[in-house]
Amino acid sequence: MTAHDVEVLPADARDELFDLAFARITGSWPVDGNGIRLLKDAGENYPAWLDAIARAERTVHFENYIVADDEVGRDFARALAERARAGVRVRLLYDWWGSFRIVPSDFWARLREAGVEVRAFNPPQPTSPLAWVKRNHRKAIAVDGRIGFVSGLCVSRAWVGDPAKGIAAWRDTGVELRGPVVADIEDAFAETWIEAGGRIPPEDMAGSIAGGMARPAGPVPGGVRVRVIRGRPGRLGVYRLDQLIASAARRTLWLTDAYFVASTTFVRALADAVRDGVDVRILVPGTSDAPAVQALVRASYRPLIEAGIRVFEWNGSMLHAKTAVSDGKWSRIGSTNLNVASWLTNWELDVTVEDRGFAEAMEATYLDDLRNATEIVLDDRRRVHPAAPPPRRDDHPDGLPHRRRLPRRGPERTGSGRRLAAGALGVGNTAGAAITGSRPLSPMEGRVLFAIGFAMLVLAVLVAAFPLVVVVPLVTALVWFAGSLLLRAWRLWKRRA
Repeated sequence: MTAHDVEVLPADARDELFDLAFARITGSWPVDGNGIRLLKDAGENYPAWLDAIARAERTVHFENYIVADDEVGRDFARALAERARAGVRVRLLYDWWGSFRIVPSDFWARLREAGVEVRAFNPPQPTSPLAWVKRNHRKAIAVDGRIGFVSGLCVSRAWVGDPAKGIAAWRDTGVELRGPVVADIEDAFAETWIEAGGRIPPEDMAGSIAGGMARPAGPVPGGVRVRVIRGRPGRLGVYRLDQLIASAARRTLWLTDAYFVASTTFVRALADAVRDGVDVRILVPGTSDAPAVQALVRASYRPLIEAGIRVFEWNGSMLHAKTAVSDGKWSRIGSTNLNVASWLTNWELDVTVEDRGFAEAMEATYLDDLRNATEIVLDDRRRVHPAAPPPRRDDHPDGLPHRRRLPRRGPERTGSGRRLAAGALGVGNTAGAAITGSRPLSPMEGRVLFAIGFAMLVLAVLVAAFPLVVVVPLVTALVWFAGSLLLRAWRLWKRRA
């Protein structure tokens, strides 16, 4: 007997229970009556974003991890500047770490001269040496409180590729939203805008449930139920949500992720779902812009496959989407990756959609993506490798074409250095388990342990041969940390006085 054969509660009672669990975990209640459109890749997302900006009459709230100074970023800069000159209140929030190495200061200066209010999220602060770890990884737009977008796409040429040079566009997913839920997108923007030191007057906000204000955008006829899920550092709301969905899936759970370095407990939740008869699949990049993270992703293949989870690698350019679809009725799209960095330290933004029609579109897109993917399997000696092609396309239950290994291209780089943090946390997870014996290790993790041990040995030799190489940076860091703590203590004492 499998999980989907058991009916413990009536459907209405079960839905009410999950609504309560969702709300408590995420701090978000569902909003009914919204129009939604699934947008695939930059070819569908960017034109929709630019069109909405061009039609703005009152406000544009634009938030993204990376806004690059290239032809794509300049297209958006011109669109935002034009609306600002026309009297629209335009606010742009970018992440300092995501953009600082690839965007010169005069790019932002030109926008400010045009009337755009620009803010950087969490630049380095002498009084908080490690505050930079918390990044704003959200990708969202709200225009006039009537139309909003949530996605995994940054603003960069990497997402459009260069056909003339044979560089394919990145694969990514977003949604366009109309209706009352747009107010929650604006409310999420106001949250990070305030964190960046800004202020939005009430007349520039569409209103939200949290603020108790009236929603100017009425329900869309035949609209769907949507939640805006705001990931915040230290809250683990999206992580707990992902755990809940993995535990609640009854028939299918299909995941797409760009940097899959999941926790042991999340993988166990997926494995438990498989044990109960759930079809669990994970689609990840075959070529990544973060090779260090990709090595960790591949190190996890064997335990996943042994647990019955089907793993697929995308054949082509970078796969950057972060999506989930479960049981043909529940979907998630947004910026959160399935790794500890996204779950624990980032500001993230996702939407969940409870609608069978939209879930069918998500499933169709997923199966279409698998037609350009290679399934990873274990051979008779339990080694990981791409699956051999089936004799005929019709022999495969999904009707997928023959699977084959495609040549790997070199990584396409952007300014998204936060991906390395996900890899570092994954390494720490493996090293911690090896030292403490808290969980069994898979043979594939032996490569990670070897790399850690070798690096520690090299470090020990360097310390013995060149002690100043280690001592000077360590002393500098200690003085910096001590100074920041003393400065903050003095400010607190002064405030008290």
